[in-house]
Amino acid sequence: MSDYEMVVIVSPEIGEEEKPKVIDKLGQLISDKEGTLGETKQLGKKRLAYPIKGFVEGDYVLTQFKLEPKFVKELDDNIKDSAEIIRSLIIKKSK
Repeated sequence: MSDYEMVVIVSPEIGEEEKPKVIDKLGQLISDKEGTLGETKQLGKKRLAYPIKGFVEGDYVLTQFKLEPKFVKELDDNIKDSAEIIRSLIIKKSK
């Protein structure tokens, strides 16, 4: 398994009570691929450098996890299909 970091921008239309469900869903997607979830940090609401899908701000979430490289593309595709996530980035951490 390789170490990865993922940053997602959650839509500002998602209420504070719904945000933990979205974050749990991300963790479940990783667990479903037999990955190991590490630390998850909510970085808060920030203004975007440019509008994304009509939004000018979003809630940033940073997640560290371990996953087999063959599942990363599938995880990324599942995240992009999510209506709650307006942007995501997954990077492999160097050792």
